[in-house]
Amino acid sequence: MTKRFLIVEDETTLRESLKRVFGREGYDVEAVSSAEEALARIEGEVFDVILTDIILPGIDGIELLGKVREQTANQIVIVMTAYATLDTAVRALRAGAYDYVIKPVIHEEIKRITRNALQTRALQVENVILKKQIDERYGFDQIVGESPPMRALLAEVRKIADSRSNVLLLGETGTGKELFARAVHAQSSRRDKPFVPINCSAIPENLIESELFGYHRGAFTGATGAKSGLFEEADGGTVFLDEIGELDQRLQSKLLRVIDDREIRPLGSTQSRRVDLRFVAATNLDITAAVAGGGFREDLYYRLNVITLRMPPLRERREDIPLLIARFIEQLAGELGKPLATVAPEALKILQSHGWPGNVRELRNIVERVVLIAEGSVLLPEHIPENLHAAAQAPVEPAGTFGLSIEDYTKQFILTHQGSCGEQEIAAMLGITRKALWEKRKRWGLKHV
Repeated sequence: MTKRFLIVEDETTLRESLKRVFGREGYDVEAVSSAEEALARIEGEVFDVILTDIILPGIDGIELLGKVREQTANQIVIVMTAYATLDTAVRALRAGAYDYVIKPVIHEEIKRITRNALQTRALQVENVILKKQIDERYGFDQIVGESPPMRALLAEVRKIADSRSNVLLLGETGTGKELFARAVHAQSSRRDKPFVPINCSAIPENLIESELFGYHRGAFTGATGAKSGLFEEADGGTVFLDEIGELDQRLQSKLLRVIDDREIRPLGSTQSRRVDLRFVAATNLDITAAVAGGGFREDLYYRLNVITLRMPPLRERREDIPLLIARFIEQLAGELGKPLATVAPEALKILQSHGWPGNVRELRNIVERVVLIAEGSVLLPEHIPENLHAAAQAPVEPAGTFGLSIEDYTKQFILTHQGSCGEQEIAAMLGITRKALWEKRKRWGLKHV
């Protein structure tokens, strides 16, 4: 898309010259002779860069800059001045100018400043998009769950997300501990800083200290240069220590010092560096038993265990299985190029009856397999692995939703909650957008309450 420029300069010769220069660069250029004309233009048009003289008839360039930024806070404005004084430059920069140039204007200089300004704007836009994507991917709305255990857990997470306190997540493998850790970070004031996940069991024991703390050149054989550690890279953000129970005793002591002193010391260095970190740790082990047995430091346990959140296993939230299946089918249909499918009641009963030792991760893997092999638009019992069928033969306590298709379950859910919950809340609980909820209501002929 062609970039749009607005030049504000009362000197005709310079105004026309700059218009030709940027026109030859491929930009769409407008040029006016006063701040008043410029303000009239920006009311109805959008410009990528505004280039203005400071000395203008009527409203001057500094005042124009202030008015422009009142309307568009991130507008790129470059100012020109014939008065090469520090005071003029500082006034312009304090008022929000991206940069300034001194007259007589050198064309190559102003083109370089403009290119840099546009690159800065592109990065700002990219960061906004990435942040939005992160919020959409890791926000609470992306956590599927309407069962009582999940509602209680989400209520607790919302309360503690923006605190500075460390968090300990306990739960079986596959219950979504990292998803919750990312949600805590994404909903906190640290969201614009790094989220650094560290799997304490995946990094080799002889490398984990250098990975966490970094090192200086010559710190050990093979250290031919300096490298910052993961703790330093996470400064200002959140560190997620997955499988914290696997961390060896020596590193537990060093981690305790980081938490207490908020300092790190790279290997081979004599100087410590300050860091601002929030720790979210997770384990599927019985951490209290590890403390009692001497395998995990009691003092470190208490530093990490300021807030404890227990992830419920899937067998304790079976009523969430239809919602999870619907979400996974929606995701996988796009990824695998398959049509959206529904689940036959008999197949849903099998999936709800299974014990799910691998929890949500196991469920997603099974759904992916079923979606891959199913040829029609309905997922049938024969598509489900044979080893999952046994549990479905045993009597199962009625739950009110067994035997329903995903579509019927969703319809029943909406009808049940529409009298007590708003549309945004219902959409959030279903893990869909308000637009998707509106489309479902329209398709099923449900009235808006």
